Amino acid sequence: MATPENKVQPEKQTWRRYRDGDHQWTNWHDMIYVGDETHKCPTYVHKTPPCQGSCPSGEDIRGWLNIVRGIEKPSGDMPWQEYAFRRSTDANPFPAIMGRVCPAPCEDGCNRNDVEDHVGINSVEQFIGDYGLSSNLTFAVGEDTGKKIAILGGGPAGLAAAYQLRRLGHAATIFDEHELLGGMMRYGIPGYRTPRDVLDGEINRIVNMGVELRMNTRVGRDISMDDVRKEFDAVLVAIGAWTGRDLPIPGADAENCISGIAFLEAFNDGRLKAVAGKVIVVGGGDTSIDVASVARRLGHIKNANPKDRPENVVLGHTAHDVIDIARREGADVLLMSRQPIEKMSAAQHEVTDAKREGVEIRGSVTPVSVKKGPDGRAVAMILAQVDYSTGKAVVMEGTEEEIACDLIVSAIGQTGRVQGFEDLSNDRGLIDSDKHYQVPNQEGLFVCGDIIRPHLLTTVIGQASIAVESIDHYLRHEDMGKRPKVDVHHFNLLDKLKETGVELEHYESHDMGTNKPTDNGMRGTDQHGFSVGGIAVHNYEDRSNQEICGTDELFLGHFEFEARNLREEYGPGPEDVLGHFEERMKGLAEEEAVAEAGRCMSCGMCFECDNCVIYCPQDAVHRTPKDETTMGRYVYTDYDRCIGCHICAEVCPTGYIKMGMGDE
Repeated sequence: MATPENKVQPEKQTWRRYRDGDHQWTNWHDMIYVGDETHKCPTYVHKTPPCQGSCPSGEDIRGWLNIVRGIEKPSGDMPWQEYAFRRSTDANPFPAIMGRVCPAPCEDGCNRNDVEDHVGINSVEQFIGDYGLSSNLTFAVGEDTGKKIAILGGGPAGLAAAYQLRRLGHAATIFDEHELLGGMMRYGIPGYRTPRDVLDGEINRIVNMGVELRMNTRVGRDISMDDVRKEFDAVLVAIGAWTGRDLPIPGADAENCISGIAFLEAFNDGRLKAVAGKVIVVGGGDTSIDVASVARRLGHIKNANPKDRPENVVLGHTAHDVIDIARREGADVLLMSRQPIEKMSAAQHEVTDAKREGVEIRGSVTPVSVKKGPDGRAVAMILAQVDYSTGKAVVMEGTEEEIACDLIVSAIGQTGRVQGFEDLSNDRGLIDSDKHYQVPNQEGLFVCGDIIRPHLLTTVIGQASIAVESIDHYLRHEDMGKRPKVDVHHFNLLDKLKETGVELEHYESHDMGTNKPTDNGMRGTDQHGFSVGGIAVHNYEDRSNQEICGTDELFLGHFEFEARNLREEYGPGPEDVLGHFEERMKGLAEEEAVAEAGRCMSCGMCFECDNCVIYCPQDAVHRTPKDETTMGRYVYTDYDRCIGCHICAEVCPTGYIKMGMGDE
């Protein structure tokens, strides 16, 4: 094509479709298509689904959904519910809690969103977790290695690390400055979201693995870091981020301007039992929603004694020992966000719940200053509107307004309490780590959780899992190796075959990611290729730690529109929110959980729909014999009959079949 006159032809081409001399067609019979045939034949390619790729804790979500729906079955006499629990907790030991409070990035990534609505992954996870608690399921402990690891912090990261360490046989000792374990799950989230019996049940299951506890003990205050490092073979810092960020505006140093983290900690440890009449919460994330919702539930007492003002309780000057419930009145709560309401980082269902409970939410406004009274306490907030029409946040001059208040709570971010860890902290009050969660230049010292970067509970649980792998390598004097591109817990076909008792007569290993012809398909093309009984029945390639299966790889026409099975919610309205601390959500019944799991499209893995068997015009695709079949190994191709027509790949709903054999 000619270069337009107003364009300059680059001196050096960086990409070429054809090479010099490639100006003539070769023999047509050498081309890919010969009528309805090609030289390509199907390969069965395992990829990671986007739900799993979006899960910061790396759960095998597709795996346990397929167990719940009955596609993958347990071996022996294990109930499917327990089998699903075991698969789920390989990555995350808190399914009952996470099924309730995780904002579920997995659901945002779910390919089913392109059909009608995502799979209710959280609701099925809650079902699995609640079954584990009601059935008193326990965790197995690995063979003792003689190694001892100190974990500083008993929150979700520290507890998840203790769990993974004990599974490997390493001793784990948790140091925590609180009276009770749980960290932000207990002291940062109200009990109507994380019911304490559920929380205690999942924590105790970990402690009962033989985890030693040293409570009411802060390293750096009650015991030095040097002493801890001398006593243990490795140390994992998981101290969380317990310091809230102050509002960066004039007047925000008033004593009744407090942080959301301190507010929730005072409430959850039982000290704070009432707030003030008019409360302004500044934020937009889940913490700000929790503060606002708790304030509505607590209400306020008119003419309360100054010592009972909420800021005095939060700051530790006093405590609400007894509050006259009969005289308690509802609090007027405003939550203001710099972002528009629809773009707030808080989970949208939490925003909806807060509105229903009587919280006023205003978006696209920003605090300008705090107005103080004669006694130095805040009496009003000055705020202004924010305009996003240019793509950037611009404070609109002349839109300032004054809103009276009795308490201001800042929930705009958090950082660590680094007293005693000053030599490890960076200029943001956090601790740096490398990709293996080692503290740089500190041999035997590891870190995970919010103290690296405050984020979701599921994020810190995933970090703990990787950190424990690194600790294990360190203790064994092994190289840390390279983390996989898709760094999650993967389904392993060889492990599944061993579990089901299928013996392999022939196994040939190839480099990950190759897809080359081998003996007309008589051997596998990758690390999981094999033949059984001397005959190839499956050409399998594992790309799960390299690639995620996108919607464009699926045959969406296979899936009918099917409404979600929703959990029943019965949260309070504005009239009855005062003193309402019961759980707001009822879990799915078993039949509902099975039905919801059945909506999973099993992206990147066969779910035994038989389309390839039914539609193959050459009768080349067959079901694997029952005594040789297992999950991920349901069908095979007779390559002597296959003509490469691509039909099996076109009708595969899950993107599991790829026309790859024969590529050079």
